[in-house]
Amino acid sequence: MTTAPADTRYIVFLDCGDTIIDEGTEVRDDDGVVVAGELLPGADAMVAGLVERGYRVALVADGMAQSFKNLLTQHGLYDVFESVTYSECVKAEKPSPRMFRAAIGSLELSDADAPRIVMVGNNLAKDVRGARAMGMISVHLAGSPRYKAEPDGDAERPDYTITAPADLLPLLDRLERFQAASVR
Repeated sequence: MTTAPADTRYIVFLDCGDTIIDEGTEVRDDDGVVVAGELLPGADAMVAGLVERGYRVALVADGMAQSFKNLLTQHGLYDVFESVTYSECVKAEKPSPRMFRAAIGSLELSDADAPRIVMVGNNLAKDVRGARAMGMISVHLAGSPRYKAEPDGDAERPDYTITAPADLLPLLDRLERFQAASVR
């Protein structure tokens, strides 16, 4: 498979809870820091596949930095992200533009790059709403029993919906084929 030049490839922002880690399996210490948790089936292959295909991959997640360090290190995923943006450090949570701008800045991009950023998350009110407000492509990983399944209006309506982490790479393949065909 040939890859497009780096400046035309999609950039992937991933949420963590119920996108990579099954929130229902999280174990917390007395301070509320997540110390362990299990991956969603196929999440490790999704992240590895993104990296292997040359996508720039960033974590954009609400919560405490130490929780994500614990979870992602446990599964050998912490160092695969080009950048990590946590709400604890930004002092804002998604859908705040501050979260998305911090992630964009961490990759030395600008708001003009938003149309080629794919935000993948499980939460319509946070991940999808925030991505849409920034002009990003929103992908809802549906199926979490902890979050609503239907959008409240157009601001929460995802551009695409997938039902498992394994669905992301085929979706990106389709988007890139469409992009390549529209450039011709």
